[in-house]
Amino acid sequence: MEYLKVLKEIFINGERYMYILKGLRFSVGVTLVAAILGVMLGILAALMRISNFHPFKKSKDKKLRDFNPLEWLAIFYTDLIRGTPAVVQLMVLANIVFAGFRDMPVFLIASLSFGINSGAYVCEIIRAGIEGLDKGQMEAARALGMPYSVAMKEIIIPQAIKKILPALVSEFITLLKETSIVGFIGGVDLLRSANIITSQTYRGVEPLIAVGIIYLIMTGLFTKLMRKVEKGMKISD
Repeated sequence: MEYLKVLKEIFINGERYMYILKGLRFSVGVTLVAAILGVMLGILAALMRISNFHPFKKSKDKKLRDFNPLEWLAIFYTDLIRGTPAVVQLMVLANIVFAGFRDMPVFLIASLSFGINSGAYVCEIIRAGIEGLDKGQMEAARALGMPYSVAMKEIIIPQAIKKILPALVSEFITLLKETSIVGFIGGVDLLRSANIITSQTYRGVEPLIAVGIIYLIMTGLFTKLMRKVEKGMKISD
C-alpha cells in the first residue's frame, strides 16, 4: 500500500501521467506517418534498383552503356541511410536542412527523418521480395499484353508484399522503438516524457518501467494484428 502511494505521487499528482499520454500520441503519430512515407520511398527506390533504364546504351563505352542512373541513385540512397546512425540523420535534418525554418513542427521533421530512414530498409526488403518471385510471372503478364508498370502494380508488387510481410512487420516495430531518440531535437516522445517526470519527482526507475511496458504492449498488439493479416493473406492464396 505504501508503494501505491509512491506511484500515485509519481504519476497521478500534478497530472504527470499526461506527459506519458502526450508522449504516446507523439510516438504513435510519428511512427504511422514515417511508416507510410517509408513504404512509399521503399517501393520507389526498389523499382529504381531493378529498373532497366540505360540512357547511354548506344555508347561505344561498355561502362557507359551499362550505366543506370536510377539504380545508382537508389544504391546511393540506401547505402547513405543504412551507413549512418538514425540520430545523426535526425540532427542533420533538424539543424541543417530545416535550420532556416524555425516554425517547422518537430513532429513533421521527425516523421520525415524516420520515413527517409525506414525507406532505405523497406527498399531492400521489397527488392528481395520482388527478385525472389518466379520471373515467369512477369513474362506471363507481359505476354497477356500488360504494360510493365501495370504488371508490377497488379501482379508483382502485391505478391512481393505478401511474401515480405514478416520482414516489414519487424521493420515497423524497429521504427516505433527508434522514435525514442526524437528527444534530441526537442520532441516529447514516450522516453522524453519519462525523463520529464523523473526531473520533477527524482524517481528514475518507475517512469522508465512504465514507458517500457507501454512499448512492449504496443509492439505486442501490432505483432498480433499483423499475424492475423498474414494468416488472412495465406488463406486467400
